[in-house]
Amino acid sequence: MDIPPGFVSSTQGKEVCKLQKALYRLKQSPRAWFGRFSLAMRKHGFKQSNSDHTLFLKHQRGKVTTLIIYVDDMIITGNDEEEISKLQEHLATEFEMKNLGGLNYFLGIEVARSKRGIFLSQRKYVLDLLSETGMLDCRPTDTPVVQNHGLGEFPNQTPTNKERYQRLVGKLIYLSHTRPDIAYAMSLVSQFMHCPSEAHMSAVVHILRYLKSSPRRGLMFTKNQHLHIDGYTDANWAGNITDRKSTSGYFTFVGGNLVAIAIAHNPVQHDRTKHVEVDRHFIKQKLEDKVIQFPFVKSEDQLADILTKAVDYYSKTFLYSVVDSLLKLPDICRKLEAEHLKMKANFAALRE
Repeated sequence: MDIPPGFVSSTQGKEVCKLQKALYRLKQSPRAWFGRFSLAMRKHGFKQSNSDHTLFLKHQRGKVTTLIIYVDDMIITGNDEEEISKLQEHLATEFEMKNLGGLNYFLGIEVARSKRGIFLSQRKYVLDLLSETGMLDCRPTDTPVVQNHGLGEFPNQTPTNKERYQRLVGKLIYLSHTRPDIAYAMSLVSQFMHCPSEAHMSAVVHILRYLKSSPRRGLMFTKNQHLHIDGYTDANWAGNITDRKSTSGYFTFVGGNLVAIAIAHNPVQHDRTKHVEVDRHFIKQKLEDKVIQFPFVKSEDQLADILTKAVDYYSKTFLYSVVDSLLKLPDICRKLEAEHLKMKANFAALRE
């Protein structure tokens, strides 16, 4: 920080002012703020999560209190109401704070509660995006990407506005956090951020037209009495028409609710396979112990199918509705469980 005008010193121009606290707009300020906040949380007995440093946890008397922060916006939750009140009082003494009550809106995500559970959506975000792009009155479409789309990188392709393309794709990526139905479409158009063409921009416009038909879709986290872990995984074969790489994807459900989505494009091949062998033997052991099972899932029940390929309207009607509302998942789980029991019975009969 330079010496301000009006300050007279015999060594004018050779001295600087020392900052006693962080100032806004300096590059060090965010780190200084988070360090100060983390110190206040640790002082109150909270621990930072190793997987997400913005997540703070406190376990006591068999109960848990959780706080997650983004810059200076935070969510406090847990099943220890007494500790939540104490935490709010503690933070109020450390910082200037405002309690906004129950969670309804956070970082563009709308939160709605009912007797069945919690519903997350980005309806306002979708409508704002459609308004920004002038597509509020566009003709809607039934799927986020057409089958046999033929998107790739080709010579002599007609370029498009790169900055606009990157801006739209970036906004759609954030939207996909609560819209797994557009995950494959987003993984597709994200591959061309460095050299988008008019064909790629048309695919982005197609996604916007799909959002016009379903702005209220989101994720439903239902109240269930179990914490069963279910996973669905699928892969295509050389689906990328540019380099013939394959795409794999999976959904992970805990207690009947979607908690993880991932799409990978042909992970890099490594010559060293020690870590692979360790993981393989670990999984093999759990399979033998009947801790986990890998049943075959038919295409009509394969939720991860929409992560690796463009499905038609009829497939989409079932798969997207299951992924979005998760209402039919218990039926699928019961169906798979019945198949598991049947397989085990057949296996036992063969051994006898």
